[in-house]
Amino acid sequence: MEEVKILAFLMTLKCAVAGIPFGGGKGGVQVNPKLLSSSELERLTRSYTRAIAEVIGPKTDVPAPDVYTDARIMAWIFGEYGKAVGKKTPAVVTGKPIALGGSKGRNVATALGGIYVLEQLLEKLGLSDKKMTVAIQGFGNAGFNAAKFLYERGHRILAVSDSSGAVMATKETFESGLNPFELLECKQRAGTVCGFPGTKKISQKDLLCCHPFDILVPAALGGLVTKDDARKMAVKIILELANGPLQDGVDAVLNKRGIIVLPDILANAGGVTVSYFEWLQNMKNQKWSEEKVFGELKKVMTESFSAIWENKNKYRINLREAAMVLALQRLEKAYDKRKI
Repeated sequence: MEEVKILAFLMTLKCAVAGIPFGGGKGGVQVNPKLLSSSELERLTRSYTRAIAEVIGPKTDVPAPDVYTDARIMAWIFGEYGKAVGKKTPAVVTGKPIALGGSKGRNVATALGGIYVLEQLLEKLGLSDKKMTVAIQGFGNAGFNAAKFLYERGHRILAVSDSSGAVMATKETFESGLNPFELLECKQRAGTVCGFPGTKKISQKDLLCCHPFDILVPAALGGLVTKDDARKMAVKIILELANGPLQDGVDAVLNKRGIIVLPDILANAGGVTVSYFEWLQNMKNQKWSEEKVFGELKKVMTESFSAIWENKNKYRINLREAAMVLALQRLEKAYDKRKI
């Protein structure tokens, strides 16, 4: 429950940072979905939906996919909620299949939003033209898509981990980097990235500390990066695609070492932003092109970054603190307006 409360609070801050008119909430089921069959997972999802049907809705609380959930599960929520209220209600949930009213681009939104923010930072640092070396912790939806976008932009993916282990490029693949599309094929075939040709197996901790990288992308579960990791890692930038990937006290260590953190409430806000776009399309019975979705996403992420960068310089604080200041400033304005 404590974790869910923290995630709900982070979502509130994230929506404020992105400047979208959502509040913030989080929910879930304590279960290991890897141990369930497809039919068991469907029954669980539909039962959960019935249990929360009274507290969700297009104008109250709109669920969206997160860890171990996908478009298929969102489709079950959409279907079961419709049964509960007696009518088809697409705007009750986002991250749905496109055929059921989902938005184009939602499946890559979290990663792409992070890439847009990263590109803004590199420009500020005068590194726009440099090809960066990258380590990615977690190879689910966000991790794979981040790897894909970075690879397509010419950056080198040198280390990747999933829940089963981690791998790093060998001498043969170091100059070219690891191909994320081939890594995904390996994971789908073998259930893990471990054993991928041209790599050596390393520990999860080694991924964080064994080699200097320009960019580390935590894209797994929260709280996996410790203060000890922070003291040892040799990276320049951390792009937080996971929610709360750094344990308490890690920021202080990174600040002293000059390592820049693009905080989760900014870096992974692309997911909820495109969820908002999907909700908006459903409410207005519209269908946006992928080009429009990505264009609007880039606009939101760029403007949010600019406001946070301005706070950073104005108050002489780090980017996480600057993002928190922006979120609280916007929340304060919203609360003041509600008093009128």
